[in-house]
Amino acid sequence: MSSDNVNPKVKQFMDENKNKFEQELLIQAVTVNDRIEEILRIGNINLIENAHKLVAFVIEAKKDELESFAKEEGIAWAKHSLTLAFKLEWVSAIRRTLWKFTQEYIQVNMKEFKLNDFFVLEKKVNSRLDHFLNAFFISYSSYKDQEIKAQKNLVENLSVPIIPITPTTSILPLIGMLDYYRTTVIQEKVLNEIGRLHIQTLILDLSGISEMEHEVIDNLSKVIESTKLMGCQTVITGLRPEVVRKMATLGIRFEGETKTLGTLQRALQSYL
Repeated sequence: MSSDNVNPKVKQFMDENKNKFEQELLIQAVTVNDRIEEILRIGNINLIENAHKLVAFVIEAKKDELESFAKEEGIAWAKHSLTLAFKLEWVSAIRRTLWKFTQEYIQVNMKEFKLNDFFVLEKKVNSRLDHFLNAFFISYSSYKDQEIKAQKNLVENLSVPIIPITPTTSILPLIGMLDYYRTTVIQEKVLNEIGRLHIQTLILDLSGISEMEHEVIDNLSKVIESTKLMGCQTVITGLRPEVVRKMATLGIRFEGETKTLGTLQRALQSYL
């Protein structure tokens, strides 16, 4: 046996018994085979064909092809939200089937195999299958991380909708719950947009916010102070009574050039 490739006769034996290999694989993957057609339909992923490809790369010691194939598989499974547990069970079934047929080959060709040859073969095959799984998991996780990041950016953009109404005036209507994280995102987005759009007046409408905790109010005041440093005046509209009472209790007030108006409509009348 060579230092890298598995005995070529083993590959020949696998090729000659391809149909039997598939039948045994389906028996080994009893919890998986019911979804083979479904996965082919959903993600155009042919599990049987890919199993043969994986076995060939493992036996022929095609490291680069094996790693590239693992990355492609990871992206495909992540893109179609197929579970890692399902993939792990499928590869485990491939491993069991591969060793079953390897055992059959060794039993027929006992004279060619020494005990040490078997351990070398075992190390090579299992190491390559483990390498495939490792590359697959990394690719799968990387794709999911990018997907989560993209969704997070989308949510952040939707949660901070800065709307230009004149070349120098924009509205930021806030709706829903404000927490510390969201006000931090608001500060970053507001400062970036002030610089990008050259906003001189930002109308901050809080009519959609019914409750704010102490640290949120404090963080929001820091946002307003930051806009001043950028040369932008903030106009606050729609403060609800319960929020105003909490601000008064906490001794928080908007000072300087910050204006407050009862409604967004009044602000639009003034600045349009």
